[in-house]
Amino acid sequence: MSLQAITFDLDDTLWDNRGVMTRTETDHYAWLDEVLSAWLARRGETHLGRFAERFPLAAYQESRQRLAEQHPLRRGDFSWLRERALVELLETFGLPRSAAWLWAAATMARFHALRIDVSPHPEVEPLLCELGVRYRLGSITNGNLALHRLALHRHFRVSIAAGEIQAPKPDARPFLAALARLSTPASRALHVGDSWQEDVLPALRLGMRAAWIAPDTPHAGELPAGVYRLKHVRELPELIQRLERSD
Repeated sequence: MSLQAITFDLDDTLWDNRGVMTRTETDHYAWLDEVLSAWLARRGETHLGRFAERFPLAAYQESRQRLAEQHPLRRGDFSWLRERALVELLETFGLPRSAAWLWAAATMARFHALRIDVSPHPEVEPLLCELGVRYRLGSITNGNLALHRLALHRHFRVSIAAGEIQAPKPDARPFLAALARLSTPASRALHVGDSWQEDVLPALRLGMRAAWIAPDTPHAGELPAGVYRLKHVRELPELIQRLERSD
């Protein structure tokens, strides 16, 4: 049965995300420390000290983890966890609640500005242009990148941030939602992603086929039927041609 739709993971599938999150994590927190310190100095409130000295980055990370454990349905909603962790820390630091929320919102705006500083593989733009002519395209991600702010967004008929619907992959619901909105049965869809647990297995369980982007990941034995291992997303057109010839 020929393909009708292709869904894509984003991070480490359409671009290398390894350095993006490290840079984003450190830079948005350093930005908060710097601008908050200047704001407090103008108000004559330097007695509070430096925010990042009292609450280093590790404290922020621990606060997010604790919130994820307290709110398991939100464990994949990373923006929600980050913003509320910041509010809690800023209130503990000494800011009134209203100011804590304002500074948390400003810091999250900085976070998202840094988070979208990704560099899609050079093959991705022409690949999506070509595939979009023949197939219905969608994206399914556990990340909190603001995809609508990237030019690539225009290629996708549906874009699902799984954590924001409280169903992070490998939950089946983001896949089912994408298939429903693409008006495509699972048997006529292919999912492309780098994670065996979060991309390949849930797609396979639903009856989708899966292209596994895994240049270095060891895997013992033969792959299950319907799973195709690729070293890079640039190999996807050749795989699709093979699938179409065999259908």
